Amino acid sequence: MNSDPQSVNQIKTSALPSPAATREPSKAGDPYQLRPEDVAEPPQTLPGILRRIGPGMILAASIIGSGELIATTRLGAQEGFTALWVIILSCLIKPVIQAVLGRYTIASGETGLGSLNQVPGPRFKVNWILWGWAAMVLFTLLQVGAMFGGVAQVMNLLVPQISVTIWVLLFLGLTLALLLGGAYARIEKLAMVKVGLFTLLTLLAAIVLIRMPQYFSWKEFVSGFQFRMPQEGLHTAIAVFGITGVGASELFMYPYWCVEKGYARFAGRRDGTPEWRRRATGWIRVMHVDIIVSMIIYTVATLAFYMLGAGILNGMGKVPSANDMIPVLSNIYTQTLGPWSLWLFYLGAIVTLYGTIFASTAANSRAYADVCRLMGFFAPDDYQRRVAFRNRFVLFLTIVPAIMFLSIGSPVKMVVVGGLAQAMMLPVIAVGALYLRHKRLPKDIAPSTWATAFLWFAAAVIICLMATYLAGELGKLFA
Repeated sequence: MNSDPQSVNQIKTSALPSPAATREPSKAGDPYQLRPEDVAEPPQTLPGILRRIGPGMILAASIIGSGELIATTRLGAQEGFTALWVIILSCLIKPVIQAVLGRYTIASGETGLGSLNQVPGPRFKVNWILWGWAAMVLFTLLQVGAMFGGVAQVMNLLVPQISVTIWVLLFLGLTLALLLGGAYARIEKLAMVKVGLFTLLTLLAAIVLIRMPQYFSWKEFVSGFQFRMPQEGLHTAIAVFGITGVGASELFMYPYWCVEKGYARFAGRRDGTPEWRRRATGWIRVMHVDIIVSMIIYTVATLAFYMLGAGILNGMGKVPSANDMIPVLSNIYTQTLGPWSLWLFYLGAIVTLYGTIFASTAANSRAYADVCRLMGFFAPDDYQRRVAFRNRFVLFLTIVPAIMFLSIGSPVKMVVVGGLAQAMMLPVIAVGALYLRHKRLPKDIAPSTWATAFLWFAAAVIICLMATYLAGELGKLFA
């Protein structure tokens, strides 16, 4: 892959071969290089398109994790239905930025960080956005550590003879075994299983909640759309905006999964011909369906988690904290589905939290390895070195979060801090998407006028919301 940000037409891309998307990269060749034999026509029917989605499912597996189970539910417990608008806005507004980044990957063949590395500004080997991303990921490791802790706490409740510390170490070992040398297909399959299981169970619990007048009323539900900024839970609200829906971390990651799924390579190298434009437009259409399907799934799941927190936990006067997080959260199932569902909650919590550990670590290890490529530590076409760097980062990105949890021991606080870091990065990635749309995307593959207008609207909302939060914090300092 060409690391020169100005050579858009010469940038290479990646994906698994079409249609054998389940072959290991080591057998199929470097998935980060264009090969003419991998060019494929996009599907034209909805069933055909649905068979080619997948990157969004991996994102949904990352999304439906600590943000929904812990941060979203906690916000509902703190604020009731007041902050419902934060959840809806977060889920619906950010996919337009995701779509622009994915579109640029298909059009240029560049990865997510490689694309944003073209944005003007201060540079030291790579530009300021990539350094900001690297710093953000270090903070989001707190979220991964919180998920290690949450899974370990559940397992300790099930098997109290084994301590939380030992369970953290066991899941650490399992993660390393699964990810070292793992390919896209394995990650996609595990993500789909994880997304389906807990989403359906939580949606069922939320439906039951609607029929419980002691915890739910439509009047309170509608009041959540009055756009009032929460007072007691402001930090949590901003954190939830940062990590629910497509968070900053997932926005950076989505182009990588598009690369490994094959959308750009199936379109082929941009040569300016009508045939290329037709293929590229077709695979962009597939990507849009992928984004929409995943958006529906995580929006429904996030809304269900928030309703359960606002209805059940707020009604009971319980807010998850460091020592009682899992017992308190289990009420969202036991108070709706009945005491028998406690075991379902435990199983769902394990699958949800661990699935997010797995998906986020897989994504971040790829991105960190790509930064090393952009900094010149290995040649763009040296796939073996890329894999070697990726595996080193898998070690770092699993061991450090586990140590963080064992040192801090408060999953709720860790999730909130990580969410705030993502929220602060959202305006940066929004500006980066605007730059790619107007300065780098080829005109023959650019989004429509209404899509561009919505991109500007999304960027403005994100910047205004973050500015409001920072202004409030500065006001406290000088009060």
